[in-house]
Amino acid sequence: MERVGKENETRRLYIREMNSIDRRSFLRFSAMSGVALGGAGLLAACGGASGTSADGSSSDGSKYGKVAIQLSWIKNIEFAGEYFADSKGYFKDAGFGAVDLVAGGAASTSVEAGLDTGKVWLGLSAPQTTAPAILEGLPAKIVGATFQKNPFCIVSSAAKPIKTPADMKGRKIGVQDTNLLIFNALLAANGIKPSEVTIVPAQFDPTPLANGEVDGWVSYVTNEPITLASKGFANTNFLFADFGLPLVAETLTVKQSTIDKERDKLKAFLTAQIKGWKDAVASPAESARLAVEVYGKDLKLSLDEQTLEATAQNDLIVSAATKSDGLFTMTDALIEQNIAALKTAKIDIKASQLFDLSVLREVYAENPGLK
Repeated sequence: MERVGKENETRRLYIREMNSIDRRSFLRFSAMSGVALGGAGLLAACGGASGTSADGSSSDGSKYGKVAIQLSWIKNIEFAGEYFADSKGYFKDAGFGAVDLVAGGAASTSVEAGLDTGKVWLGLSAPQTTAPAILEGLPAKIVGATFQKNPFCIVSSAAKPIKTPADMKGRKIGVQDTNLLIFNALLAANGIKPSEVTIVPAQFDPTPLANGEVDGWVSYVTNEPITLASKGFANTNFLFADFGLPLVAETLTVKQSTIDKERDKLKAFLTAQIKGWKDAVASPAESARLAVEVYGKDLKLSLDEQTLEATAQNDLIVSAATKSDGLFTMTDALIEQNIAALKTAKIDIKASQLFDLSVLREVYAENPGLK
C-alpha cells in the first residue's frame, strides 16, 4: 500500500499536535502560538481577523469586512461546503468582503488557540478539543456541527470482519499513539478491558492491515477504507459513533463575544455556510473538483478518491434530524450524548458550557427555506 503521502504525514503531525493540548497544556500552548493569552483583546481592538476598523465599519466597503476561518485540516474534500460558499459568492452576498479559509495541518496552531489570540474569527474543530480549552478558561462555544457523526472507525478485512467492538476481543488492532485516548474511550464505552485487545502501535499507512499483521485499524471512514478498497483490499468497518461515542465533528466554534456582540454577523455567515453545504451535499463530483483543482490544487489530490470521500462524508453530514431541522443542527438528545461521550473520555463538561445552538435556530426561523 502506498498510502503514506502528503495528506497522511500532515495528518499524523497535526493530530499529534492537537492531542498535546490537554487541560493543563492549553494555556501554555496558546502563549507559544505567538501571542500570550489575553492578547485577543488587543488584536480585536486593532481589527484582528475581522477586517473592520475600531468604529465597526468595514475597511473594504462591505458590511462585515474580511474574516479568517480556520479549517481543522488541509484543504481537501472535508471543506467542500466552504468552497461552494466562497466560489459561488454566498459569503459576499451575506455581506463579507472576503473569507480567508486558513488550512489546518502540522504548521498551524489549534482552532482554539487561534480564537484565543484573535487570529481567526471562527474555526472548525471537535468537542473533544474545544471542551478542554473551555475548561481551561477559553470563552468559546460550539454553534453548529457539520458532521453529525465523527468519522472515526475500525476498518478490517472483509474476509475476517470486525463488525462491533465486541469482535475486537482477542484480536490485534493497529492504533496510532495520537488516537489512543479515543480508542480507549471506545473500549470503556463498550465495557471492554484493554487487556482483552492487543493494541499494536501504528502510524497512518494501513499497509499492516492489508498484509495481515493486524486484524483491525483505527481510521477515518472517509479515508483509509476507500484507499484500501481502491488498492483491491476488500474491507468493512464500524463507526465509533454507532457504539457509545456519538461525538459530532467539524464543529463551528466561536468566542462567546461573537455570539453576544456580533450575532447578526454570525447569522449571516451561518446562512452562507448552509447554502454552501447544501450545494456540496447535492454534488459530490463538483465538491471533489473544487478540492482537487482549486482550493487544494497544491496537494495533488486524487479526483476519483476525493469524489468517493465526498459521497461517503454525506452520510456523516445528513441525518434524519438535519433533514427536518436543517444542516449543522443538533437535537437536545445528540448534545447530551456528546456530553456523555466526553465524560467517557474523562472530559467532564456541561452542555451549556460547550454548546449554543440558539443562533442557528434563529437562522432557520428567519429563513425556513434553508432547511
